[in-house]
Amino acid sequence: MRPHLHHAHAEHVELESAFTVDASRVTFGPGSLREVGLRVARHLPDGGRVALFTDARLRRTEWYDDTMAALREQNLEVVVFDEVLVEPTDASMQAAVGFAREAKPDAFVSLGGGSVIDTAKLADLLSTHPGELIDYVNAPLGAATPVPGPLKPHVACPTTSGTGSEVTGIAIFDLVSAHAKTGVSSPLLRPTEAVVDPRTTASLPADVVASSGLDVLCHAVESLTARAYVGRPVASPVTARPASQGANPWSDLGARQAIELIGRYLRRAVADEHDEEARHQMMWAATLAGIAFGNAGVHVPHAMAYAVAGVLHDIGSDYRPAGYVGTESLVPHGFAVAVTAPAAFRALAPTTPFRHLEAARLLGGDTAGVGPREAGDVLAEAVGSLMHDVGAPNGIGGVGYTLDDVPALVAGAAPQRRLLDNAPSPVHEDELHAIFSDALRAW
Repeated sequence: MRPHLHHAHAEHVELESAFTVDASRVTFGPGSLREVGLRVARHLPDGGRVALFTDARLRRTEWYDDTMAALREQNLEVVVFDEVLVEPTDASMQAAVGFAREAKPDAFVSLGGGSVIDTAKLADLLSTHPGELIDYVNAPLGAATPVPGPLKPHVACPTTSGTGSEVTGIAIFDLVSAHAKTGVSSPLLRPTEAVVDPRTTASLPADVVASSGLDVLCHAVESLTARAYVGRPVASPVTARPASQGANPWSDLGARQAIELIGRYLRRAVADEHDEEARHQMMWAATLAGIAFGNAGVHVPHAMAYAVAGVLHDIGSDYRPAGYVGTESLVPHGFAVAVTAPAAFRALAPTTPFRHLEAARLLGGDTAGVGPREAGDVLAEAVGSLMHDVGAPNGIGGVGYTLDDVPALVAGAAPQRRLLDNAPSPVHEDELHAIFSDALRAW
């Protein structure tokens, strides 16, 4: 029997009647990396020093050369940090912060995937304002200190069609001591501008395209099915309304379009690295989904993903997709989210069946004659089918977990209250146990 979740009775509180739209300035299109210098210079009319964050692999690409040339054409001094990890840890974040504090840049440019962009966000925060990383980390793992004020200008240039970090105020990393991923969330972390050049996806391995594309899918579906903004207590003060404010008319627009694009193009983008249309459309889907979840928030699959990625080393798994360089076990973020998504959507659908059914239809699922009671199964089947076709692991069992590991996974996911509380119905340890157990296989 598949698990379903149910509403709990809530005491009377004043609920929201408004939502806030936040978005970075976005420049999208082939060749747009050549605009980076001009866009940074707009924020530094008197010139200055720019910290360019990237990784060692990207530093050897033409995308790095384009970006560096664009910055130097504006007579900007550039210092480079290229030690970003594929899956950042608190230690790697601290190294980036130390670099930024010593370099004292006037602006930041990030060129890379979500890991690079997130690292630049936190380096910007902690070289601009006082405090240490754990001070700003989301509760209960950190003190959740509000970001005190604006950061230095940050132009984010994504090179993977996945995280949407270029348009969100969220930065994620692995807190090694807690065996879980966590992060910092604030609208003030949102990059000042995003420059999205879809040419950068041309050389990505199939596994990277698949993982990042499934991350995009979950951003979009979780945003569409998140607790409605009118079901959230009024923020006090109202200007403190969180970025994860729940599904709203603005986030719905980006989420719906992103899901439809993913259903149409992700299989093609994974199958053929020369399919320029498919890879460019996936990059656009990533930006749309980033705008959606940056204004609505994600929920259960992302909360569970932090445990899926964080507990892996404890079970002795050697899982690591072929497209990711390195030797240590690794569940890339997109796969870590996706492996629990079918089970999570199946469990949550009874609360918002029509939104789950809509997501299944947009993804290309067969919804003809399907009623609300079957919404979760239909969406789970559509997501599982896509996962299978792009080579994703088959549930948490596909990366090495067994039923015996479920308690440790629940312990890793349960502290992620910011995400879990954005679900359409209450999710606590019992519900997490049921979903993880159902997620051993995705199809």
